[in-house]
Amino acid sequence: MPSLDPEAQAQLLSQVPKADLHLHFEGCLMPAHVSELAERHGEALDYDQIVARYNTRTFPEFLELFKWATSYLRIPTDYEIVARHLALQLQTQRVRYAEITLSAGVMLLRDQNVEANFAAIRKAFGAVEKSETVRVQWIFDAVRQFGPEKAMEVARLAVRMKSEGVVAFGLGGDEESLPASGFRKVYDYVASEGLHRLVHAGEMGGPQSVRDAIELLGAERIGHGIASIRDEQLMDLIIERHIPLEICPESNLRTGALAKLLGVAEACIEDHPLPKFIARGVPVTLATDDPAMFHTTLDETYRKALQSLGLSLPEIVRLAEAGFQFAFLPEDEKQAMLSQFRSETKRLRLL
Repeated sequence: MPSLDPEAQAQLLSQVPKADLHLHFEGCLMPAHVSELAERHGEALDYDQIVARYNTRTFPEFLELFKWATSYLRIPTDYEIVARHLALQLQTQRVRYAEITLSAGVMLLRDQNVEANFAAIRKAFGAVEKSETVRVQWIFDAVRQFGPEKAMEVARLAVRMKSEGVVAFGLGGDEESLPASGFRKVYDYVASEGLHRLVHAGEMGGPQSVRDAIELLGAERIGHGIASIRDEQLMDLIIERHIPLEICPESNLRTGALAKLLGVAEACIEDHPLPKFIARGVPVTLATDDPAMFHTTLDETYRKALQSLGLSLPEIVRLAEAGFQFAFLPEDEKQAMLSQFRSETKRLRLL
């Protein structure tokens, strides 16, 4: 391992191929996108006011931002505009693989044609996928507070779109709104149809939310899961079943999830439990969540893990490798990506 100063380490880290397993498509709406889309729909917005709305510090504020910003995604062309930008961003940051979550539940609530929107998004990703620089798969996400019946609608759509690259079904939104037990039939259905299962849990909720996601819904990965740090037996279960937590530090800071976990009015990124999870042996990946809304990128997320969380360069490289290890890919494709990852990190003298 080369002996480098922190900035040189960060520069080297930016060259490492990465995977982002927790990335919301709608969370990539930049203020500039909102301005452009609003104008296309005949509404002039003050750009400074748009930017001001993006400075969220609590989960309710984030939900309101998400609801408002995505209200300008109305027709397939709108989704295509954002998709083209996102595809380029992933390519620029050397993200070789991403599982992108689509809020299909929100599209249905707004009486949109999910299949038409999805086709426009996939069209925009066509160029980077053909170049084989970025491999993308998709997760259809239901909104917990909309209830099990609406979630089942999303699940059926996800199953129908498997051949188009939908690989998993997820449950997001307000995890404290409805109990996990009400969604068992939905998760039993997607499992029977061969889709992977994801649940947002332990973000604003407590450790029991994570346990329910695993034991009642069969979650194969947990979105966030930071509340697990408060329950030793739960962490033992996560380790035993090898269920990774998708850790998104900047998201946890800007939604107030980290402050709630710590029982303080305001938290600092340095307080994040990610290093404790790693030391404990809990499987984790590093991801962005809603990068535009949380003012981050995957490169910046890795940089802060290195410079603010006190992780070593070898630990960060292992985090990057975990992104490929826990991907919902056929085993042969996963091994090929891991082989390429190890080859490139070896070339960078990081292995």
